[in-house]
Amino acid sequence: MKLVFAGTPQAAVPSLVALAQSHHDLAAVITRADAPLGRKRVLTPSPLARAAAERGLPLIKTNRLDEAATAEIAALQPDLGVIVAYGGLVREPLLSVPRLGWINLHFSLLPRWRGAAPVQHALIAGDELTGAAVFQLVPELDAGAVFGQSEQTIAEGDTAGSLLQSLSDSGASLLLQVIDALEAGSIQGTPQSGPVTLAPKLTLADARIDWTGSADSVRNRVRGVTPEPGAFTVLGDARLKLQAVALTQGCEPQPAGLIREIDKKVLIGTGTEPLELVTVQPAGKTQMKAIDWWRGVNVTEVVAS
Repeated sequence: MKLVFAGTPQAAVPSLVALAQSHHDLAAVITRADAPLGRKRVLTPSPLARAAAERGLPLIKTNRLDEAATAEIAALQPDLGVIVAYGGLVREPLLSVPRLGWINLHFSLLPRWRGAAPVQHALIAGDELTGAAVFQLVPELDAGAVFGQSEQTIAEGDTAGSLLQSLSDSGASLLLQVIDALEAGSIQGTPQSGPVTLAPKLTLADARIDWTGSADSVRNRVRGVTPEPGAFTVLGDARLKLQAVALTQGCEPQPAGLIREIDKKVLIGTGTEPLELVTVQPAGKTQMKAIDWWRGVNVTEVVAS
């Protein structure tokens, strides 16, 4: 089939690679325009743009699928549109341009966690099971009929970064299976059923830790916002990034946010038992073991907020 593929971040690259290696015709790859990155704000192509360029695939760079983009895509006369984390909405008339419409690879078990940050919200909520779904794109957010799903158990050490990488790999295989079945006419979508939960994009405010929560909920939030937007707490007027924390057993409770060293471990109080700070990143420095940071602070205790 003749396909157009829309995506932007690294999570979309495995799907692009799978389709580029298949018998399908990738008529165009659509991605967002080069964006300024780093302290010097250097214009940088998206991970998907780089992957497409390496394979000599035709690129359409646009931040909006507007009238001009619609005309360019329509001229290709695609059979199917495929989207994986593009970062923009596909609306009519573009929605109806491909003969079979558009399908979307989404990293959750729909209808749970519809929205921009399903992996992050699954971790924050303490879900034990997640997965990927390929569904028909419709005007309503992530609400179309599902063509296929794959399930995955969330591992104890997963962060949003590691889990998204794993799901993007397994999801690429699922996506290709669905596309092959659509070409053969051997698959039909199943309407979504069950409770709907929403997963809006996370902000920096979502990454600031509230130490009055339970140890489990605090740890889940740290996992869910790692690596982006990045968990942090505030000491005085300085921000301390939290790269990794761990549950403790048998430790005496301590006030929420209170940090102190016990048995060569840096412990911080929560609403229940303390958590161990494992890896941190002080403002203006690289990440380090929490015990090394703490001994450099050279105090007996301090309160984070």
